[in-house]
Amino acid sequence: MHNPAQPDRPEWTIMKLIRWAANYFDSHDIDSSRATAEILLAHALNARRIDLYLHYDQPLNSDERDRFKALIKRRLNREPVAYIVGCKEFWSMELEVTTDVLIPRPETECLVERALERLGRESNSKSKSILELGTGSGAVILALASENSRHFYWGTDISVNAVLVARRNAIRHGIETRVYFIVADWLTAFRGQSGLFDLIISNPPYVRSGDLVKLQPEIQAHEPLSALDGAEDGLRCLRKIVQSAHLYLKPAGVLLLEMGADQKAQLKQMINKCGQYENIEFYKDYSGYDRIAAMTKRKNCCAAG
Repeated sequence: MHNPAQPDRPEWTIMKLIRWAANYFDSHDIDSSRATAEILLAHALNARRIDLYLHYDQPLNSDERDRFKALIKRRLNREPVAYIVGCKEFWSMELEVTTDVLIPRPETECLVERALERLGRESNSKSKSILELGTGSGAVILALASENSRHFYWGTDISVNAVLVARRNAIRHGIETRVYFIVADWLTAFRGQSGLFDLIISNPPYVRSGDLVKLQPEIQAHEPLSALDGAEDGLRCLRKIVQSAHLYLKPAGVLLLEMGADQKAQLKQMINKCGQYENIEFYKDYSGYDRIAAMTKRKNCCAAG
């Protein structure tokens, strides 16, 4: 029989916690509040997000609630969800991410799409060599390798820790024998060699140094700014790649670059000034912003010295 002197304490079920956390995030201007609550609670419980709804009325014990509370505090401190849970989905692949690498962005999947389109233009089955510069977590090169096993893939990054993350991601998806990772500053590992690659691809730093302070606090405080900083004009790394990539491309090889949404005119001028490329094309991302530049090595282009 119910004892009025001992009122029932409401149980914190999974669904109640999700709703409470989502409202709490909303009150602190945390975006994607509901999804964030679900992802963090699933991580605290070592469960899948769908499991939360399969067991929505399951009460949580104090240890589980404490784990969830600790994750909520980290998010309120503007730590990105991907760093909190240690992974991010890209191209339907779950990738490990740490603060040594940028969190893969959805718009970068446009770079993968364009690369696959280029690789698939020839109907023959000849294997090709593909290089990604500044591989970070390995998201782009691993996405390409996951789609086609007959090609050869390389990824370079100046950060040892980033290369270690990329290597672990390759192992995670069972494609470590298809992709070779090298610690190097852009193309320096291949200096003196010419005509190595059919495709060179990169999502280099392209944010103007002065704009870094305008970025979201999640980015400013937690992501590696060296992977974003494109110097005063935002074009330093793009310029370096454009001016040297043709040396390492095979005849009619392709260079694909991700760029800032307002950099098309400057980048086009830079490419034309270089004089080593033809068939220059630009593509928009899913939001309609200019995002990808594609160019083909000219047939009479010089070789590496």
